[in-house]
Amino acid sequence: QVQLVESGGGLVQAGGSLRLSCAASIRTFSSYRVGWFRQAPGKEREFVATVASWSDASTNYADSVKGRFTISRDNARNTVYLQMNGLKDEDTGVYYCAVKQLGTTDYAYWGQGTQVTVSR
Repeated sequence: QVQLVESGGGLVQAGGSLRLSCAASIRTFSSYRVGWFRQAPGKEREFVATVASWSDASTNYADSVKGRFTISRDNARNTVYLQMNGLKDEDTGVYYCAVKQLGTTDYAYWGQGTQVTVSR
């Protein structure tokens, strides 16, 4: 059974930094694309960043976080990170990681989320 556990959320002042982690219990973790998503209060969940599978590890970001957030993966540790710098109050929300296998359309497995709150 696939399990994803996010950690690293918290309360931070605007301009500050946080690093989120997503630990996966997947035997073939390196074969999965991993994405970070977030949901602000009263809003729909939105894409934040993704990192490709295997050694490709190419990345994509939402325009709203480009230049401030960095996604990376450590396949040896079955973990993906989201380094968030220059946080703004609009970055507040619950952050989720999710995974999907190569060749599939939807993210099949999701974590429970971790709260990020940015104060002015």
